[in-house]
Amino acid sequence: MTFQSKLSVSIMLLLALIKGTTLSAKTDKGNPILPGFHADPEILYSNQTGRYYIYSTTDGVAGWGGYEYFVFSSSDLKTWTNEGIALDAKSDQVKWAKGNLWAPAAVEVKQADGSYKYFLYFSAQPIEGKRKVMGVAVADSPTGPFVDLGEPLLAKNHPGCNGQLIDVDVFIDPVSKKPYLYWGNSFMAGAELEPSMTKIKDETVTVMTPKGGTLKDYAYREAPYVFYRNGLYYFMWSVDDTGSPNYHVAYGTAKSPLGPIEVAKDPIVMIQDPKNEIYGTAHNSVIQKPGTDEWYIVYHRINKHHLKYQPGVHREVCIDRMKFNADGTIKRIVPSKGLK
Repeated sequence: MTFQSKLSVSIMLLLALIKGTTLSAKTDKGNPILPGFHADPEILYSNQTGRYYIYSTTDGVAGWGGYEYFVFSSSDLKTWTNEGIALDAKSDQVKWAKGNLWAPAAVEVKQADGSYKYFLYFSAQPIEGKRKVMGVAVADSPTGPFVDLGEPLLAKNHPGCNGQLIDVDVFIDPVSKKPYLYWGNSFMAGAELEPSMTKIKDETVTVMTPKGGTLKDYAYREAPYVFYRNGLYYFMWSVDDTGSPNYHVAYGTAKSPLGPIEVAKDPIVMIQDPKNEIYGTAHNSVIQKPGTDEWYIVYHRINKHHLKYQPGVHREVCIDRMKFNADGTIKRIVPSKGLK
């Protein structure tokens, strides 16, 4: 590990100790919204607390070697507070893993008695084996403590799925109320979850990889994300390599949670803006402001000072408004300096 990487890790560990301290600056600071290096952001709104939460891959470590998920909370999507470590893949919290905690997904599920449970899905390096596998941990609070299932949720590929078991997304269909899981690097797969949220219905696994495209537009690479609006299921994904300035978000729509996906005529949601030194804008999640038709996209970008030095592991989390045309298509987003 380089001196700069060690310094970045030391700073992040120090920040982790300052639990409850507001770490992102005030509204006028804007993007990035989290301190230090973070990637693969997952945003969640909690009906239990009335706050927003971001879970992310800890970045700034050579070889994508981060092994902790920090969780940050906000009441306004602008000022974020470090709530500490949600999951540690090198501790007894995940006994079957030894590190490389990547790309979280999280969901709040209301229980029959009116309480809430939080499910945090993740990919990690197992103690045995060389390929990443997928896990899930459960908590009664969005900040944890999260308790791992005790074994991987998904440890092998299904037919037609030939890449790594990473970049998980979880989605509860507001129409059927059924939960779904999506994942895949070099492929996109989707499947229905059991009501327990901790088991995949194997018979429903569907390969959904969008066909065609190039690195200039929508060629699928990784990071599926799903949301629902006005009768349509929107599928988003990342194009190109996470270390490329061209890393960007594309999308399509479907009439059901398992596709098929129709790629949008103008599929690019967000792409680099070199004039303003903004690069690698991808691996995103989306949040709808409760009770409104206001939508926001949370994504990572390459820290401009690391564009030529380990760009794939020096990423930072940002947020922007996401708007729609009258026909439901997504208006292309110009990466900004942050919410006003």
